[in-house]
Amino acid sequence: MDDVVIKVSGLSKSFNLNRRGALTFKGMALDCVNQLRGKTDPSRLLWALKNISFEVKQGEVLGLIGANGAGKSTLLGLLAGTMAPSTGLITTRGSISSLLELGAGFHPDLTGKENIFLAGATMGLSRRQMSDRLDAIVDFAGLAAFIDQPVKHYSSGMYVRLGFAVAVEVNPDILLIDEVLAVGDAAFQRKCMKRMEEFRRLKKTMLIISHDLNAIQAVSTRILFLDGGEVKGDGAPSEIVDAYESFWRRKNSTEFQREWGTREVLLETVEFQNDANQTTDKFEWGHPLTARIHYRAAQRIENPVFGFAISDSAGRIVYGNNTQIENFSIPSIEGVGEIRLTFPQLNLARGTYLFSFSVHSADHQINYHRLDHAFPIAVESSRRFEGLCHMPCVWDSSLEIP
Repeated sequence: MDDVVIKVSGLSKSFNLNRRGALTFKGMALDCVNQLRGKTDPSRLLWALKNISFEVKQGEVLGLIGANGAGKSTLLGLLAGTMAPSTGLITTRGSISSLLELGAGFHPDLTGKENIFLAGATMGLSRRQMSDRLDAIVDFAGLAAFIDQPVKHYSSGMYVRLGFAVAVEVNPDILLIDEVLAVGDAAFQRKCMKRMEEFRRLKKTMLIISHDLNAIQAVSTRILFLDGGEVKGDGAPSEIVDAYESFWRRKNSTEFQREWGTREVLLETVEFQNDANQTTDKFEWGHPLTARIHYRAAQRIENPVFGFAISDSAGRIVYGNNTQIENFSIPSIEGVGEIRLTFPQLNLARGTYLFSFSVHSADHQINYHRLDHAFPIAVESSRRFEGLCHMPCVWDSSLEIP
């Protein structure tokens, strides 16, 4: 039996941006004609999703991560049926319940109880079916004292509690949850996480949006990473969260990047490896780091000097060194080669750091190639100390005896 309950094929969604400022009569007339002809000005289209495809199997918990505007909420809206795709196809199997945005589907002038029945009706459930679930919904939301009050008087947290309670108590096959869970208090979040864990045991399918990477990594069986409406990663939670963090480290470091030099020698690529010889940009305090610097020299270069610098996330230098200072002689280079830089112990505080690499002449008169702040890494550390770099030291005490 096919266990795929959600299939998305070539899905795209665009929104028509409104013009700013006053329109001339001619402009308004042209807009009306184009709308009647089904034509849209391409320059006014915002593509929230661009030709994405994926499948979700029964019992999977798919986490959706990405920056604001990445297309996550649009995707859930399309899956929930609250909007239609511009192109592509969505196929689902089973009942769907969703909590997509604060107060979505609630009528402000109706009471909490009335909105529960309204939500049930929109999901195709009868009044009797919702009556059977009413006490459980009110109890889960913790709103017995307010359930007969109009929801326009509810706080944002009360909205979320009622919305989530309705979404889970209708016992759907597929549950869609947006970031609105972040609005609830800590106790309610724990209750929600417990209920989602129950859903996992019952082999329910869930799609969850969250900016809390630790939480979504804990609850998800798989994560989809979106950026600019496109899928940038899809796989195991720890692997995709690492890729997401690495993506943003690279993107956020561009402010300080600079490349210059005569280019007689090119620093083509730099690979960072951990003590397991894995290529990564995430390291643990006190563990080794090896940088493999791949270069290409168009002609023979005598006595080149390779150097590096480590800066903090604001571009301030923490430490720098080169082969000349360390008396590591390189008589000449020509063609393709590799230089390795190894830190037996990386004693940096927790945070993001920017590596710079360079190659220049022994007299420092010619900079062949410099890549400043071009390689971000992350350091994880539970070690506590002030500053950015740990320096081993010894404390001693000597008491004089009178």
